[in-house]
Amino acid sequence: MSGGEVAGLLVAVFWAILVSFLAVALARLAQTLRATTKMVADVTEQAVPLLTDASATVRSAQTQLDRVDAIATDVQEVTSNASALSTTVATTFGGPLVKVAAFGYGVRRALGRQAEPPPRTVVGRTVKGRRRSRRKGA
Repeated sequence: MSGGEVAGLLVAVFWAILVSFLAVALARLAQTLRATTKMVADVTEQAVPLLTDASATVRSAQTQLDRVDAIATDVQEVTSNASALSTTVATTFGGPLVKVAAFGYGVRRALGRQAEPPPRTVVGRTVKGRRRSRRKGA
Protein backbone atom coordinates (compact mmCIF):
# COMPACT_ATOMS: atom_id res chain seq x y z
CA MET A 1 0.00 0.00 0.00
CA SER A 2 1.28 3.33 -0.89
CA GLY A 3 1.09 6.55 1.17
CA GLY A 4 -1.77 7.92 -0.92
CA GLU A 5 -3.84 4.81 -0.36
CA VAL A 6 -3.21 4.92 3.41
CA ALA A 7 -4.15 8.58 3.50
CA GLY A 8 -7.31 7.87 1.51
CA LEU A 9 -8.17 5.01 3.85
CA LEU A 10 -7.68 7.26 6.90
CA VAL A 11 -9.83 9.97 5.40
CA ALA A 12 -12.55 7.42 4.57
CA VAL A 13 -12.48 6.05 8.16
CA PHE A 14 -12.56 9.63 9.55
CA TRP A 15 -15.55 10.49 7.37
CA ALA A 16 -17.32 7.25 8.42
CA ILE A 17 -16.82 8.08 12.10
CA LEU A 18 -17.93 11.69 11.53
CA VAL A 19 -21.07 10.57 9.68
CA SER A 20 -21.83 8.07 12.48
CA PHE A 21 -21.57 10.80 15.13
CA LEU A 22 -23.75 13.10 13.05
CA ALA A 23 -26.32 10.32 12.55
CA VAL A 24 -26.47 9.68 16.31
CA ALA A 25 -26.79 13.42 17.01
CA LEU A 26 -29.56 13.76 14.42
CA ALA A 27 -31.38 10.72 15.86
CA ARG A 28 -31.25 12.25 19.35
CA LEU A 29 -32.40 15.60 17.98
CA ALA A 30 -35.33 13.86 16.27
CA GLN A 31 -36.27 12.19 19.59
CA THR A 32 -36.10 15.54 21.35
CA LEU A 33 -38.29 17.17 18.71
CA ARG A 34 -40.85 14.32 18.97
CA ALA A 35 -40.94 14.66 22.77
CA THR A 36 -41.31 18.43 22.48
CA THR A 37 -44.14 18.05 19.97
CA LYS A 38 -45.93 15.59 22.27
CA MET A 39 -45.45 17.91 25.28
CA VAL A 40 -46.85 20.90 23.37
CA ALA A 41 -49.87 18.82 22.30
CA ASP A 42 -50.46 17.71 25.93
CA VAL A 43 -50.17 21.28 27.20
CA THR A 44 -52.63 22.42 24.54
CA GLU A 45 -55.09 19.69 25.51
CA GLN A 46 -54.89 20.72 29.17
CA ALA A 47 -54.84 24.47 28.56
CA VAL A 48 -58.08 24.60 26.59
CA PRO A 49 -60.25 23.30 29.50
CA LEU A 50 -58.36 25.54 31.94
CA LEU A 51 -59.03 28.58 29.77
CA THR A 52 -62.69 27.58 29.49
CA ASP A 53 -62.93 27.31 33.29
CA ALA A 54 -61.12 30.62 33.74
CA SER A 55 -63.52 32.30 31.33
CA ALA A 56 -66.52 30.91 33.24
CA THR A 57 -64.99 32.11 36.52
CA VAL A 58 -64.45 35.61 35.14
CA ARG A 59 -68.06 35.73 33.93
CA SER A 60 -69.28 34.62 37.37
CA ALA A 61 -67.11 37.24 39.06
CA GLN A 62 -68.50 39.90 36.72
CA THR A 63 -72.05 38.87 37.64
CA GLN A 64 -71.23 39.11 41.34
CA LEU A 65 -69.59 42.51 40.86
CA ASP A 66 -72.70 43.74 39.07
CA ARG A 67 -74.80 42.60 42.03
CA VAL A 68 -72.47 44.30 44.50
CA ASP A 69 -72.63 47.48 42.42
CA ALA A 70 -76.44 47.38 42.51
CA ILE A 71 -76.38 46.85 46.29
CA ALA A 72 -73.93 49.74 46.75
CA THR A 73 -76.18 52.00 44.68
CA ASP A 74 -79.18 51.02 46.81
CA VAL A 75 -77.25 51.63 50.04
CA GLN A 76 -76.19 55.05 48.78
CA GLU A 77 -79.81 55.90 48.00
CA VAL A 78 -80.98 54.70 51.43
CA THR A 79 -78.23 56.73 53.12
CA SER A 80 -79.25 59.82 51.19
CA ASN A 81 -82.90 59.31 52.15
CA ALA A 82 -81.99 58.77 55.82
CA SER A 83 -79.92 61.96 55.80
CA ALA A 84 -82.79 63.93 54.30
CA LEU A 85 -85.22 62.42 56.82
CA SER A 86 -83.00 63.25 59.79
CA THR A 87 -82.58 66.82 58.52
CA THR A 88 -86.36 67.16 58.15
CA VAL A 89 -87.01 65.76 61.64
CA ALA A 90 -84.35 68.00 63.17
CA THR A 91 -85.81 71.03 61.44
CA THR A 92 -89.42 70.17 62.30
CA PHE A 93 -89.01 69.13 65.92
CA GLY A 94 -85.70 70.74 66.87
CA GLY A 95 -86.92 74.30 67.28
CA PRO A 96 -90.04 73.46 69.32
CA LEU A 97 -88.13 71.03 71.52
CA VAL A 98 -85.52 73.69 72.31
CA LYS A 99 -88.30 76.13 73.18
CA VAL A 100 -90.04 73.60 75.45
CA ALA A 101 -86.73 72.80 77.17
CA ALA A 102 -86.00 76.49 77.70
CA PHE A 103 -89.50 77.07 79.04
CA GLY A 104 -89.12 74.13 81.44
CA TYR A 105 -85.78 75.48 82.63
CA GLY A 106 -87.29 78.90 83.21
CA VAL A 107 -90.22 77.43 85.15
CA ARG A 108 -87.89 75.38 87.36
CA ARG A 109 -85.71 78.35 88.03
CA ALA A 110 -88.69 80.55 88.83
CA LEU A 111 -90.12 77.94 91.17
CA GLY A 112 -86.73 77.53 92.83
CA ARG A 113 -86.48 81.26 93.53
CA GLN A 114 -89.93 81.39 95.06
CA ALA A 115 -88.90 78.75 97.56
CA GLU A 116 -85.97 80.92 98.80
CA PRO A 117 -86.71 83.90 101.06
CA PRO A 118 -86.17 87.22 99.32
CA PRO A 119 -82.80 88.78 100.16
CA ARG A 120 -82.73 91.75 102.53
CA THR A 121 -81.80 94.92 100.80
CA VAL A 122 -80.26 98.04 102.21
CA VAL A 123 -80.48 100.91 99.81
CA GLY A 124 -80.04 98.89 96.62
CA ARG A 125 -77.56 96.43 98.09
CA THR A 126 -78.04 93.13 99.73
CA VAL A 127 -76.83 92.45 103.21
CA LYS A 128 -74.34 89.99 101.79
CA GLY A 129 -73.00 92.61 99.40
CA ARG A 130 -72.58 95.08 102.27
CA ARG A 131 -70.66 92.54 104.30
CA ARG A 132 -68.39 91.87 101.35
CA SER A 133 -67.70 95.56 100.84
CA ARG A 134 -66.80 95.90 104.53
CA ARG A 135 -64.36 93.02 104.31
CA LYS A 136 -62.68 94.49 101.26
CA GLY A 137 -62.32 97.88 102.85
CA ALA A 138 -60.99 96.56 106.15
